[in-house]
Amino acid sequence: MPRGADKTKLEQALGYQFANADLLEQALTHSSYANESRAKHQDCESNERLEFLGDAVLQIYISEHLYRTYPRCAEGELTKMRQYLVCEGTLAKISTSISLGDYLHLGKGEEQNGGRQRPSILADAFESLLAAIYLDSRAIGKHCTREILYELMKEEISLAATAHIDYKTKLQQFIQQDGIEELSYVTVEESGPAHDRLFRVEARINSNTVGVGEGKTKREAEQKAAYQALALFGLADE
Repeated sequence: MPRGADKTKLEQALGYQFANADLLEQALTHSSYANESRAKHQDCESNERLEFLGDAVLQIYISEHLYRTYPRCAEGELTKMRQYLVCEGTLAKISTSISLGDYLHLGKGEEQNGGRQRPSILADAFESLLAAIYLDSRAIGKHCTREILYELMKEEISLAATAHIDYKTKLQQFIQQDGIEELSYVTVEESGPAHDRLFRVEARINSNTVGVGEGKTKREAEQKAAYQALALFGLADE
């Protein structure tokens, strides 16, 4: 996409309108484009410096969110969740959800080699965009970067918790306190084609359903069912 082209849809996807359009342009400028421009004696700065700042902003906001949301999680569990949330694959997935690749300024070679879909480029661009929002919003007296980030990543944050906190073990420990209740997981429904199954599982205590979860694997569905059961007992975020 040419520099200066309309980025309205991207801003709508972000829920943020830039006061300084130059910051947005810089965030979208890959080093391959900047290098080609400088070879033509055109002044152009890539998003690499913004990426440096964005990485730090991402780390601190995600770390703070996990620290506050899961006060009884051990350091190891928090670290695993953070690693998932800041990894290249997760950031590229979020970038794809807002069509970030469509707005990048790439050099001809990078364009021809599929740079708009390359996970490493998309992840770096997301960090650069986050830094641009951080700088732009602070310059006009707004402090909304954290909220924008959490909104963009809310589904992945939920997935990280399901994947890296062992809710089944937590539930088992809770119900065994008096040594009476019996916990079981029952698959009540399987749907979808063989390559894309969806499992629905109920967590049951003494045959009473206390949680229901769905997932692409039985383990994922069981973890979600256990989380729902813990929520029922007011223990989901412990």
